[in-house]
Amino acid sequence: AAAPVCSPSRASVLTGRFPQRAGLAGNASSHSGVDGMPGHQYTLGELFKDAGYATGHIGKWHIGYSPETMPNAQGFDYSVGFMGGCIDNYSHFFYWNGPNRHDLWRNGEEIYAPGKYFPDLMVEEASAFMERNKEEPFFLYFAINVPHYPLQGEKKWLDYYKSKGVASPRDKYAAFVSTMDEKIGLLLQRLKILGLDENTIVVFQADQGFSEEERTFGGGGSAGIYRGSKFSLFEGGVRVPAFISWPGKIEQNQVRDQLATNIDWFPTLAEYCHIDLPKRKIDGKSLVKLIAQKNGQSPHDTFY
Repeated sequence: AAAPVCSPSRASVLTGRFPQRAGLAGNASSHSGVDGMPGHQYTLGELFKDAGYATGHIGKWHIGYSPETMPNAQGFDYSVGFMGGCIDNYSHFFYWNGPNRHDLWRNGEEIYAPGKYFPDLMVEEASAFMERNKEEPFFLYFAINVPHYPLQGEKKWLDYYKSKGVASPRDKYAAFVSTMDEKIGLLLQRLKILGLDENTIVVFQADQGFSEEERTFGGGGSAGIYRGSKFSLFEGGVRVPAFISWPGKIEQNQVRDQLATNIDWFPTLAEYCHIDLPKRKIDGKSLVKLIAQKNGQSPHDTFY
């Protein structure tokens, strides 16, 4: 990841640029009306929209909370989610400190769905978006907020890890990760039901390392042998999982250890979809050759 915290990492994914060049080197505000990443930045939403794709954003945004910096102004035809850093998954109020602020939006208009579990709402909205656009090409930014705190995994998973004797906070973190796995599985299943699984590129990209903040009970995640976590530029804060799937076009069950970064998805997806890159500086490098060749070279000589 190009940053060890939410906003700059997400800005990098969406622009293919280092956070500083994207204009968002730190976390954006969670207050309505406050600008974030400058509106003149060119996002993946705009890249695909300009190429004739239907574009959707579902989930977390956190890179701007003003009309000029919210999703519909940044290339997304349809948007449902929250604009700040984190919400309670049932009330959809900002989860940090007071005063309590509701944060749930559809296309720039505040909506209310009290009691609706947010990961379920995300799956429903994303499934409906794909259903509506199944006859034409679409780009969906499914910005899931799991396992970001609050650690509100589903009861069956909380019960499961409790029954296995997993200690806190690992039990809460594991339950939320299993919840995430299940929701993503439902979305992939929907792709298959719609007959789109063979002709859809799916990318999974974590935005930073696990948190050790008080709001996540001091941890629960793991960076394995690497030191550091969220907020850290040691590898535990930025060395994160990423996956890409394209049945029939990308060989299955392959692993690459060469250096690749979240800013690389912008030019990679553009190349796969035969879309010309914008005439502006892109820091990311296409991974198409590296993905195709096990012993290929990393496209990066240096990474900042």
